[in-house]
Amino acid sequence: MPTSYQQETLESIFGLILCGQGNSVPDHCQTKSASAISRFLNNYQWSTRSLIRTVRSLIVKFILDQRKRGRKPTLQVILDLTTLEKVGKFTHLGNLVRVYNHKKGLHIIVMYLVLGNWRIPGLSATLREWSFRIYRGKGTPSPSQLAQKLLNNLPKKLTQNFKIYVLGYTAFGTIKLINNIRKHSGHAIVGISKNRTLTDGRKVSEIKNRGQQVYLKGLDFPVFLSWVWLKRDCKKIQRFVISTKPMKGTTIARWGKRRWQIEGFFKTAKYRFSLHRFGQKTRLGVYRWLILSLVSYLLAYWVYLHLCKSDSLDWFYCAQQTLILLLPHVLLLSIFNQLDTIMPWLHELGFDFCLIRCKI
Repeated sequence: MPTSYQQETLESIFGLILCGQGNSVPDHCQTKSASAISRFLNNYQWSTRSLIRTVRSLIVKFILDQRKRGRKPTLQVILDLTTLEKVGKFTHLGNLVRVYNHKKGLHIIVMYLVLGNWRIPGLSATLREWSFRIYRGKGTPSPSQLAQKLLNNLPKKLTQNFKIYVLGYTAFGTIKLINNIRKHSGHAIVGISKNRTLTDGRKVSEIKNRGQQVYLKGLDFPVFLSWVWLKRDCKKIQRFVISTKPMKGTTIARWGKRRWQIEGFFKTAKYRFSLHRFGQKTRLGVYRWLILSLVSYLLAYWVYLHLCKSDSLDWFYCAQQTLILLLPHVLLLSIFNQLDTIMPWLHELGFDFCLIRCKI
């Protein structure tokens, strides 16, 4: 940060988000005022690009450290769209907040990377932006076109050192996107509609054998078809999946189900790290809030990997431990501010506190 004041504000925002409650808004901050946080996000001229560059370089380094001799490990690249739901008018954000699929909010397409124990939301080859895109509605690039831009910006160091499997739901099963994935030496395992037509005129739903090689209309190479059964409203629903790599039907179905890993990330980012709690008056402020929320998620996940105390991942516990390990002064200042607020009430009840520093 350019100044120590802005550095303190940045740490206060991390402390706010890392409370792990998912309801972090500037008014809840114990160490900085809401107006100070608003100025930091919307007005101050600190370099968002430098923050992204720092985090990106660390991510690439950590991922490449997982590379071992022998076969290239598989890097799962999961694409999905989520809505950060909002209520009210947001005229200052133009067409960013809109209704799509009966939901009003900010609709973002995210690229989520999975490599062994690593879970990484978004990673771009460019240093000026995080790897997500905002869908702006009809007449603008579609979700599949935005996803293609994300894939084109995947760092070359990763595509050269890992086998790339791109996973996505039906909206990403377009001809252009599948061709693009194959062109860049990756494999697509994506959902398709049951009404998609094969070159022989049949519908996808008419295929009865899992793993069967088929030719989709518009593709000049074969793909391999399977399906999964999902529970929706106490009913089983069939979802079709194709793979550009030859696989058994059960293997395709197993890979197809893995794309749902990103749904867990969306829930965690929203309800633990306040991804949907942006309320800034400028696009820059909204963009910065989203980035800081994602960085907070990464910090908590890295602390979890560092501690490695159990296989179960408790995000609230990890967020609290991240505060203790990385920002203890912010946590202490927040606690002291709360004590100042409740101290008169405690005195009325006959309680008193005395802080003593112990020499160790």
